[in-house]
Amino acid sequence: MASETSSASAATELKLLSAIAVRPVILDLLPAFERVTGRKVAASFALNPAVKLRIEAGELFDVVVINQDMLEDLIRQGKIAPGGRRAFGRVGLGVAVRAGAPKPDLSSVEALKHALVSAKSIAYAGEGSSGAHLTALLARLGIVEEVGPKLRSVGGGETGQVVARGEAELGIVPVTTILAAAPGAELAGLFPAELQSYIDFAAGLGAKARDAGGGNALVSFLTDPESDDLLRSRGVERLK
Repeated sequence: MASETSSASAATELKLLSAIAVRPVILDLLPAFERVTGRKVAASFALNPAVKLRIEAGELFDVVVINQDMLEDLIRQGKIAPGGRRAFGRVGLGVAVRAGAPKPDLSSVEALKHALVSAKSIAYAGEGSSGAHLTALLARLGIVEEVGPKLRSVGGGETGQVVARGEAELGIVPVTTILAAAPGAELAGLFPAELQSYIDFAAGLGAKARDAGGGNALVSFLTDPESDDLLRSRGVERLK
């Protein structure tokens, strides 16, 4: 893990921008980083596209954790230091149900298709990366007309809670969000392998980071293999 730092550098508060899909595990990791390094981290979370827009608009930050493709684009724009990028992990899409509710069969393409068509209502993050994946999936399966009217777009990180409150029968969202909504919501299962859409995340150092040393230390900490088991328990698979 990260090493001890001097008291002078420890006084600097680092600013972290992160995709909301990995918020649970980021919040789990930050206290240890602050304890070991003595640095405080101010973290802000939003949907992937919103984080990217904030950076493109000129918001200053030290470290970002975002969709890997978006981070690469930010590098091309000169917003991320080219040498400060590291793979963080990937998150698969899953189906959430209210705790105690029957879990649909998701074991095959046809089973998932049947579950989506049969559901009375489906919550999803319409403006997020997972929402784009779901929209593309419905078109691929040829069930846009049947399922489209049942979709309920909700804010980032809220899908699991909407299901937990019984306001939607199913939730289609990154697994991390479902696990974070426990005990009110449960993971019914992952998408079958043939339809699984992973969202890859990477961590990067801001090109105009106020504290490049501290930012690099945070990137290293977040991507340290020692945290692999914790990430796995929260629904994040490390990218090798």
